[in-house]
Amino acid sequence: MSDILQMAEGRLGRVIAVRLRPGTDVLPGLEEACKRARINNGVIVSIIGSLSEVRFCDPIEIAGKRAKYGYGDPLQLEGPIELTSASGIICHDDEGVTNLHVHVTLSDKDGNAYGGHLVNGTKVLLTTDVVIAEIEGVVMGRKFDEELEVPIFSPRPAEAENQ
Repeated sequence: MSDILQMAEGRLGRVIAVRLRPGTDVLPGLEEACKRARINNGVIVSIIGSLSEVRFCDPIEIAGKRAKYGYGDPLQLEGPIELTSASGIICHDDEGVTNLHVHVTLSDKDGNAYGGHLVNGTKVLLTTDVVIAEIEGVVMGRKFDEELEVPIFSPRPAEAENQ
């Protein structure tokens, strides 16, 4: 059996606070904040706010996939929606392109709760408030896993990049 985990050790660096304005698509807004702050190794510490529409995915069984699971078509909710919390990681691929992996917890006007993997098309209603921390000493990689047939988190020590 192979090792049960992959890990790298680092420390938190700079912290940025961001407010996304009404109408902003959340994921592209977060990508722009990371670009402006030059962060592609990081963690989303906190996200709260309100949304006019939400798109997210949850895992489903997929016949024919080796791992038997993947994400289905996006689910969509129309607002107003409360974004009660979200967290995620700020990774990048081997070419250095930033890749965010964000999960959300939501509630509608009737208090029904939802959650899942955030996708493009999620729009800010009044505000979305975000705190992002840069991670130093860890390469926050994300790679397509041939066995699982999905992109996966692939952290490694930053020193490994210089060898």
